[in-house]
Amino acid sequence: MSTGSLAGKTILMSGGSRGIGLAIAVRAAKDGANVAMLAKTDTPHPKLEGTIHTAADAVVAAGGQALAIVGDVRNDADIARAVAHTADAFGGIDIVINNASVIDLSPTSALDAKKYDLMQDVNVRGTFMLSRACVPELKHATNPHILSLSPPLNTSAHWLGAHTGYSMAKFGMTMATLGMAEECRAAGIAANTLWPRTTIATAAVQNILGGDHIMKRSRTPEIYADAAHEVLTSDAKALSGESLIVEEVLKAAGVHDFSSYAAVPGTPDDALFPDIFLD
Repeated sequence: MSTGSLAGKTILMSGGSRGIGLAIAVRAAKDGANVAMLAKTDTPHPKLEGTIHTAADAVVAAGGQALAIVGDVRNDADIARAVAHTADAFGGIDIVINNASVIDLSPTSALDAKKYDLMQDVNVRGTFMLSRACVPELKHATNPHILSLSPPLNTSAHWLGAHTGYSMAKFGMTMATLGMAEECRAAGIAANTLWPRTTIATAAVQNILGGDHIMKRSRTPEIYADAAHEVLTSDAKALSGESLIVEEVLKAAGVHDFSSYAAVPGTPDDALFPDIFLD
């Protein structure tokens, strides 16, 4: 594992009230990072655990400083306010994490137009606008990173045809990130994507992909968080423009036993459910 630390680093993350985003935030907080979260969940959701405020409490409990910014990544004014508040509170921004994402696996014929627009607005536009808004601050950071939680581009007929609307939205996140990697290369700002080889035990898997059956065959969000930590502590000038896979990042860091990440202890690797977009 990396000996690098995020101590004193400032992260601005979209979402983060629960699941993978929260796990990444808590992992960074264990180093002593400052974590600002731009998220909508101000009050408890009837079907989803956690709010931006409970997430901030978890960050503080883990050893970091937290800034809970109630807002919508679809709203440019909220993005500008989040960037300004984060920079004012912590003296700058070192890392941007595009975590907020909407999932709907409906086929084209059944996908509601408003849900299509929502996925495009949050996943693609949100990633583009939040990243762009942070670039002026990132230019002043010593090891700046943009990290988007999206898959490698895989335009096979299988994955495009499985859920065209969602595929377009997730691939759009990746294209925005890889494009910015090239645009920001001269400024020394890294931009990468990160995606798991197996499903992760989150509310989305529980409620959309397959309930308890898939949850029991998933890994915990901590595997994503540990891989993100490796990426975010890497040399920004040496690692940029890559579509990274969680397990491969950890293997490169010397981790080869993933058994501790099984949602159900003792589940063999070959029994885990493969995530989408990876062949």
